[in-house]
Formats: sequence, C-alpha cells, structure tokens
Amino acid sequence: RPDFSLLQAKLGDKAATALVYQAFDLLYLDGRSLLDVPLENRKRLLRARLREHPVVRYASHVVGDGLDFTQAAMQRGLEGVVAKRLGSAYASGKRSRDWLKLKLRAEQEVVVVGWLPGQGTHKDLGSLIVAVNEDGALRHAGQVGSGIDARMRRRLLAEMEPLRRPDAPLERKPRLPQARWIEPRIVIRTEFSEWTRDGLLRQAAFKGVEIDRDPGQVIREKPIPSQRVLSGTRPRSRSRGAAATASPPPEAAQAVSAEFAAATEEELAALDAMRRDGHWQVAGHEVRLTNLDKVLFPADGEHPALTKRDLIRYYARIGPTILPYLAHRGVTLHRYPDGIGRGDGFWQKDIPGHAPAWVARWDYTGHEGPKTYIVVDRVATLAWLAQEGAVEIHPWTSRTEAPREPTYALIDVDPGTRTTWEEVLLLTRLYRTALDHLGVIGLPKVTGKRGVQVWVPIRAGYTFEDTRNWVQQLSLAVGRPVSDLVSWEWTKVDRKGRARLDFTQNAVNKTLVAPYSVRPSVGAPVSAPIRWEELEDPILAPDQWNIRTIFERLADVGDPFRPAVELKQELPPL
Repeated sequence: RPDFSLLQAKLGDKAATALVYQAFDLLYLDGRSLLDVPLENRKRLLRARLREHPVVRYASHVVGDGLDFTQAAMQRGLEGVVAKRLGSAYASGKRSRDWLKLKLRAEQEVVVVGWLPGQGTHKDLGSLIVAVNEDGALRHAGQVGSGIDARMRRRLLAEMEPLRRPDAPLERKPRLPQARWIEPRIVIRTEFSEWTRDGLLRQAAFKGVEIDRDPGQVIREKPIPSQRVLSGTRPRSRSRGAAATASPPPEAAQAVSAEFAAATEEELAALDAMRRDGHWQVAGHEVRLTNLDKVLFPADGEHPALTKRDLIRYYARIGPTILPYLAHRGVTLHRYPDGIGRGDGFWQKDIPGHAPAWVARWDYTGHEGPKTYIVVDRVATLAWLAQEGAVEIHPWTSRTEAPREPTYALIDVDPGTRTTWEEVLLLTRLYRTALDHLGVIGLPKVTGKRGVQVWVPIRAGYTFEDTRNWVQQLSLAVGRPVSDLVSWEWTKVDRKGRARLDFTQNAVNKTLVAPYSVRPSVGAPVSAPIRWEELEDPILAPDQWNIRTIFERLADVGDPFRPAVELKQELPPL
C-alpha cells in the first residue's frame, strides 16, 4: 500500500532502502516508439520484458468492473484510481479522455477544538483545529481549512464563540500561538487523502457539521479491507473496457508463495545425509526413498554422473518455480527408473496403485478411455515423482476444471536431422517478429534438447480447434519466406531432414515439456525459459542450463515465464 508521507520522508534520505519503483507503461522498445501502440499491447510487452526484482515491480491492472474496483480501492484507503482505455495510444504532454484520474478521499469524523484566524477575507476563520479520541483523551488531528464557504464560516464562528476557553482541551498541546481554543462540543466530517505518520490528517477538507454527534465517541476510523480488489473483478469486452491500476495487497503475494512451499535447507540437508534408503519428511509429507545412489545420468566428459538423489534434490528445490505451470493440470510422465542409458524409458499417464494417498489425482475419459492422471500441486509430489524415476514432466495445456479449453497456444520449432541451431534461431526470430507485429506476447524457452518452444497465454473460452488453426496460420506465414528450411509433412522420413513448425500439439491430451523440467540427456539439461533478446546471444544453446546451473540463472534473471500465469490474451485475427 502506498504511503505518501513515508515516501516524502524516504526521498530525503540518501540511505533509504524501502522504495519500490512501479513500472506501468512502456513507451519505447529496442529503439522503436510505442506511443501509437494500444495500451493493452504496451503493457503486455512491458510485462514480458521486465525482469523480476525486489524494488522494481510491474504495476498490474484489472480489466472492467470499474465500479466494484473503485469501491474496493476506497475501502482499502487508496488515494485514487486511474482508468485507462485499453486501446488508447499514449498522449504525450497533454490530457486525454482516454485516461481518467478518479481521486478517492477517505472521510473521518473529527471534534473541533479551536480555530486559527486566516488572511484577507478569511481573517476571521482560516482553519478549524480538530482532534480525535485516543486512549481516553483528545489528540490533535490537524487542521481543516478548505471547503468552508462564507456562510458556513459565519455559522461556525457563531457556534464556537460561546464555547471559548483559555487553553487547549488536548492531552498534548500543539504549538499554535494564534489558536482560539473551545470546548470540544462540535463534530464535523472531513475528507482527506491520508493520515500522516504524526497522526494528522493530510489535505483535509470540510464536508459538513455532524448534528447531535457525541464528541466522546469520535475515534480514528480504519477502513475495512476488501478482497474484491483481487477476486471481485471479471474481464469484460476489450473493445469497451478500461484498465484500473492498483497494487495488489501484500497478503496476496504471501498466499501464492505459501501455496507452493519449498523444501527447507534442513530438509535438503536430511536428504543429503540419508543413506541408500529411507523415509524423507518434506513440505509436510513423508516420501519413501530407495536406491538414492543409483546413477540415472551417466558421466560423459565435462558432465559428472548424477544420481536419483540429485534428481530428487533438484525437483524439491525447483518446486516453487515449476509448480505454477503444473498445478490444476494432468501430467504425462517420461520415466527412466533404470537411468537414461538403458533404453528410451517409458511414458506413463495413469497414476500407479502404490501412489501415496496425498498425491492429487484427476479422472478424465477421452478417446483412450478412462484414466486417472497425477496432478502435481506440491513439492512432495515432485519428490515422489523423482523417486519413481520420472525425469520429464509434460503438463496438459488445459486445466482440470476445463479440459477442453486450452490456456496456451503452443508453437513448437522442431528441428529436423539437417536443421542447424542457427536455423532454429532464425525460425524463432521470425515468430518473434510476427508476434510483435500482432501485439501478442509469446514466451520462448529452449527445450533442453535441440529446439525452441513458444507458449502464448490466452484468455478462457478458446477451444483447441481455435488455437490449432491460429498457430497453423501463423506458422504458414512464418515459414513462407524460408520454405527451404521447413517441411509440412507429417512423418520425419518425408520431411527429408527439414524442420517442422508444429501446430498439432494444440489438441486435447497433447502436451509439451514443462518449463524447468529435466530432459533425458547427459548432464540432466532442463527446458529453460529465455528472454527474446537472448536469441542474439552467441553462446545461447538449447541445452545451456542443467539441474546444477539453473538456480544461478534464476538468481540472475528471475523466471521469464512467469507472465504465463497471469496473462489472458486475445488471439487477433490473422
């Protein structure tokens, strides 16, 4: 919650450390002006480009439901709301009806304890001295000067003159040499911007006299928090809607982090100290572990051998980062219980009968018949899957509550046997150009093997036919100028070594490897999200990060894929 008085104090302190910069718009990108780009697209680009940082944050917004949002902002004591038309350009240096400032001022009853003379026509009454009851005594709450017209000044003076007294009826007397003190009998209502740190009203304005109000009952009023800021809003038509901006309450961020609790340092130390077998307590659950020193990833040159213990440790540590992309979705697993050096492993969809009772599951009947899928919603489930030799995790594109409504449109740059890494990058850059042209945010990631995937977060309501057709049209446009690199044939033999721009993964029960999932290759590489500008990095490789190096990467750049959890985009016509 913003605090204007505290901000003023901190701005004068060179050692201030508690300031947060809220980034709410993006006007230029890579040397190009975005002033004429619609606001909703500018914000998408900003969200995709902004790195997570403790003191630099993306200023979020709510689409539609302006009345509910304004009421919630008022109840939380926020200073105001800015409503912006979604499709508006940026009007530099001038006011525009596309941006409306709705100033919200809180109200407070106060007791009049005196007045100060003013100047000129207000020399008889410049401002009222007011107070509130606190701990059984009246305490100074500042002055109220604006909003009092000539008629009300005459009325107030007539009522206050008979109540004159020689000293202030306050526990602590403020230094106001010209004050005229009165008995605390009159109660007025004020509106104001906020309480200062000294307990005074800032920018208080007179609203009226409270008739027959007991001065002894006037205390400092505290707003009742409203959860409607987060949960009471529903998206409306983007053509008519406006985006209302405010910072989410801190309790919301705490709830998200608590939902996907990480393994503690003590729990990881217990895993490291465990012998070959044992029972491990992690994130509130017990997981039976066996053959912890079995080698799952053999050594090869620069890559040391990695054991089942290493895989379990990785998934337990990466839990809070990967779980938002797995929760509320069925998963398909690629298991290698004997290690990646022994065959191709096997794919598993049904939950095994020996799964712990606390592992979440989901029943779904499709063309393959009824199946019960595992739902990965906690760190302990990740640890148990690693114990089972599940190297790769492939989540559904849709959520369990709406299995036929995808939440992403999936783009898969699948290299052929003759496709070089430079050609993969070229194809991915073409997708970047196309998405930028459309004003759509795509989230790229290297696969950990040879390719690149781009996930496009979308709003609810689309079908898999919608996403498949949209990605197919987009891919045909992207592949047209480089037709010698691309094949549209179904089988690998018919592609003759060329790349496939695969749109067929946009189908129910089709999956792509999750962000931060391990891949079954030497060194245990992971499918790592990247920023678009990293396509120009000469050292970028599809298997650049592994279970040992990805945490340094996260500490350095954060999680570039996190907008996937929040973005709800329209797919524009092509």
